[in-house]
Amino acid sequence: MSAIFVTATGTDIGKTFVATGLIRHWRAAGRAVDALKPVTTGFDPAEAEGSDAGLLLNALGKPVTPEEIERICPWRYAAPLSPDVATRRENRQLPFDELIAFSQRAVSANTGTLLIEGVGGVMVPLDDEHTVLDWLAALRLPLLVVTGTYLGTLSHTLTSLDVLERRKLAVKALVVNETAGSSVTLADTLTTLGRFVRTIPVVGLTRAPDAATFKTIADLL
Repeated sequence: MSAIFVTATGTDIGKTFVATGLIRHWRAAGRAVDALKPVTTGFDPAEAEGSDAGLLLNALGKPVTPEEIERICPWRYAAPLSPDVATRRENRQLPFDELIAFSQRAVSANTGTLLIEGVGGVMVPLDDEHTVLDWLAALRLPLLVVTGTYLGTLSHTLTSLDVLERRKLAVKALVVNETAGSSVTLADTLTTLGRFVRTIPVVGLTRAPDAATFKTIADLL
């Protein structure tokens, strides 16, 4: 039994892309796997198939039904904003204690491999007092950190890793997901990060990765 938390240096970096690739790899290998996306913003019920939760369910081979969406993603908000702002737009709250309890129950009940995908980046506010970092610290699961090759990623990545290290959270691997249309190449990003990230395995992921790359990532977890 194992559980991994997938987080990132920002939003729209590729957490779901990496998570679905790992899910398909493990399923092809005959390994039991499940995934959660407990919190999401920018959710439109009419476009559930294309939502992060919908993509995870598709990779898991499960139907994208309201019941399955609710099972893996109980806190859904319409505005494509940070959770603290999205909840205010709807006059709702994201109950941090319930989020932690939900995540902990899922980890305890897990009998195979469980991926928990976060929302946004490491320091995204969840409410007026808590960030994703507090969620990670409460669970203390091994982390898979996803970053991109966009301009600015070096500072964002090194800052995120420093914050995680200060909280004594275990990062199992850093995945550098190639950003579409970026002026910064994957090779240059990997070279520079390699000079500064010495204790964490770093894996590059092209826009059209082969199955072997996901196996490489999976073997690190």
